[in-house]
Amino acid sequence: MSGIEWLLDTNMVIGLLKGHDTAIALAEEQNLVLGRAAVSQISRMELLGFPGLTEDEEGSIETFLNACQVVLLDETIEQHAIRLRRSGMFKLPDAIIAATARTMGLQLLTLDKAMSSAMSKL
Repeated sequence: MSGIEWLLDTNMVIGLLKGHDTAIALAEEQNLVLGRAAVSQISRMELLGFPGLTEDEEGSIETFLNACQVVLLDETIEQHAIRLRRSGMFKLPDAIIAATARTMGLQLLTLDKAMSSAMSKL
């Protein structure tokens, strides 16, 4: 994953797709380039598995995902996620996303203040 700098949390992707000011400001602050960004396989499942997703929304999500990398889960990420989940600071999907960022050495971009706080304590 050479050249990848950021891991985008699910809510960051949604924020960017919906044009939310907070997500756009964070992306601009970081000089985000989608070609150097990734999402976790968990985020892909969360985004595409949302109930009531319209065809247009699915198309927008697919286009976004095609512009960045998708990090697949492996045993190293799994073991790190287990440790994070046991810490009690993360729900399972967040633990997997946080573990992915840490394992890959990527900066996590999230709009979730609780997750940001938990990440800063690691």
